[in-house]
Amino acid sequence: MITEADIHAARILIVDDQETNVQLLESMLAAASYTSVTSTTDPFKVYELHRQNHYDLILLDLKMAGMDGFQVLEALKEIEADGYLPVLVVTANPDSKLRALQSGAKDFVSKPFDMSEVLARVHNLLEVRLLHQQARHYAKSQEFMALHDPLTGLANRRLLVERVSQAIIHAKRNNSVMGVLYLDLDGFRQINNTLGHDIGDLLLKLVAARLIAAVRQEDTVARLGGDEFVISMPHVSNLDGISRTAEKVIKALSQPYSIQGNAITLTASAGVGIFPDNGKDAKTLLKNADAALLEAKQANKNTYRISERVSA
Repeated sequence: MITEADIHAARILIVDDQETNVQLLESMLAAASYTSVTSTTDPFKVYELHRQNHYDLILLDLKMAGMDGFQVLEALKEIEADGYLPVLVVTANPDSKLRALQSGAKDFVSKPFDMSEVLARVHNLLEVRLLHQQARHYAKSQEFMALHDPLTGLANRRLLVERVSQAIIHAKRNNSVMGVLYLDLDGFRQINNTLGHDIGDLLLKLVAARLIAAVRQEDTVARLGGDEFVISMPHVSNLDGISRTAEKVIKALSQPYSIQGNAITLTASAGVGIFPDNGKDAKTLLKNADAALLEAKQANKNTYRISERVSA
């Protein structure tokens, strides 16, 4: 919900090469309790100012020396990736209004200024702008939640399968290999039962951070639920590289943790699946890596096993 306080705190930029017009608009907005108003008399500065500050509304004079308002509108389109230009044009020429709207401006006010009209249009445009931003943020958060684990922020199963599938396509195209490392934490359930789920959740977050730090930027770290994690490793040159990653990850996770005064030590076991030897699709590859994980846990844990299952 957008409040009056939100609207009056919105960032506004006044652009007019006549200082008297700038001062008049500033006084109008100040009298109406707008608290974040800046201005410039140089149209050449507008692009950079907006790039740095992302104004919620720009009051833009159309007729200025050196660079007119239409040129400024064209330049601003490069910044607004979603195509929404938060511009209220100011003009003394009625014939320019339609062209300004066609150029991306959202509304216009006429010179000489009518104070009530200016304030009404400013208020309405700011409300629309803030609602637009709110909707975009909500959509982005929903998209993030659909693809990420809510506790750790890591990729979830859906995103993992997408990434593994993409890596397989790339490996097929380049006649190369890729790997997945399927792991879980040895003894995590006991820690959860002994110290409580709040400590367990903090531990999972620390584990996630260590996993991210232990892998390459192009790798994907995912949490599938509970204490199960998977690392997708595209662009792997050979088996040794995957083995070194498995050893590095297991070593990193075995280092002591300190959480709310509790010294915690645990280990991890992992199973490795390699494309194309252990699976030619994401589902098969993950399934065989999971089976190799079970073998690692049966071999006294704190180790990894490479799948020996041959892909059909």
